[in-house]
Amino acid sequence: MSLIKNIQKGSFWINVLKVGVPFLVIVALFSLLVNSGGALFSADFETVHTINFSEGKWKRFWLTKVTVSIFYAIYVVNKRTK
Repeated sequence: MSLIKNIQKGSFWINVLKVGVPFLVIVALFSLLVNSGGALFSADFETVHTINFSEGKWKRFWLTKVTVSIFYAIYVVNKRTK
């Protein structure tokens, strides 16, 4: 089916959430490990906060992850839906 037809189904969006939320968690954890892995392993959460979330950085951090997760989930669910 086409994407337009799939978007109109309620089950499509439930499946998008089922795929998107775990992917968001994985992407966020991977990003935190790459950006501030040393601080995470030494339990220096103040440094993790400063690097990733302070001074409005949290908006860019979460916006990119949520956007990528939504598009990935829509792509995967649309590909699997017949």
